[in-house]
Amino acid sequence: MDVPEDVSLAQEAGWPPSPAVAVAEGCAAPVMRLFQHHVYEYGRGVRALFLMTLCRAELPLVLARLGRHGIDHFVQEVSPVKVNLFFGRPAFVAVARAVVTRPLNTLTAEEDFMLGTLLGYDKEQQCRRYLGRSGRGQPEEVALAAE
Repeated sequence: MDVPEDVSLAQEAGWPPSPAVAVAEGCAAPVMRLFQHHVYEYGRGVRALFLMTLCRAELPLVLARLGRHGIDHFVQEVSPVKVNLFFGRPAFVAVARAVVTRPLNTLTAEEDFMLGTLLGYDKEQQCRRYLGRSGRGQPEEVALAAE
């Protein structure tokens, strides 16, 4: 019997993570557990684009796993010790790569909106964030869904 690709990807990602992961990967264990969860979500189609901020020391291990799973990605330099890693479906990564050409806190309101939406953030909150950042006002009379 063939195993569906998304299920086998989740199994290969080690989800659910075992206690041995924490022992085997030392200080990177929390990052790897989160990464494995992201790969699981990716394989199940929950989200199409992910962003993780990592220490440079953690990057090689994560990149090796992305390569093994054939998941598209790109790395944005943040500082001498930190990087942002974007990964997911190729079209989503390509758009993120085109939009993220400078530090995230310097993106325009439109770029920030596009990136937040691609990352799967709450759409209503992204709309409110866009309206606030763009200076176009905010519909105060409409409560957030989370409120």
